Amino acid sequence: MNDAGVRAELITRLLNLDEEVVLTLVKQRLAANAEPLQIIEDCHEGMRQVGLRYEQGEYFVAGLIMSGEIFREVVELVQPLLASQATAQSAGRVLMGTVQGDIHDIGKNMAAMLLECYGFTVIDLGVDVPPAEFAAKAIEVRPDVVGLSGLITSSFEAMKQTVSVLRAEAQKYQRAFPVVIGGAMLDEQVCRYVGADYWVANAMDGVRLCQRLIA
Repeated sequence: MNDAGVRAELITRLLNLDEEVVLTLVKQRLAANAEPLQIIEDCHEGMRQVGLRYEQGEYFVAGLIMSGEIFREVVELVQPLLASQATAQSAGRVLMGTVQGDIHDIGKNMAAMLLECYGFTVIDLGVDVPPAEFAAKAIEVRPDVVGLSGLITSSFEAMKQTVSVLRAEAQKYQRAFPVVIGGAMLDEQVCRYVGADYWVANAMDGVRLCQRLIA
């Protein structure tokens, strides 16, 4: 099977939620010295197609959760190789966490893993993070990007408050950093409401946005 066929097979197997086959294919590609970031991109495409099936009513929430778990396992397989290839220079510094009142961390953790795969230094504050803690850490570590995660609609107010505190502290200390909000419930309207600079709906889009912002 040629490279295109191998890639298509991996995408299809993830789309069909064939966990064991996906992990086997990934191990085979790593053993054959395939580009690890290409493996991640292929699996992300599989995840995207799972999302489409969910929107079309062919998959339920359990399918989304299963695909996310498979993707997490893939990233864990790929990370050691990426770490061995990494240079001493970071692609950028990202401060992130789930805002106060929200304890969901699957999306945030996936974003953190992917950012690290792509060479970023990630400072993860965890979940249920108060605005003042975000602001204090931002002043301390001087990130290139600050990412606020939230999965539930009630987190929008916490995001708004956090953005406000971040802006005030940044102005006080003459700092500047873009604020990105992330979560499946977000859109441009929510982004404007909370006062963030950018929004993303999934982890891979977050990586690409950070790459553009820092480049």
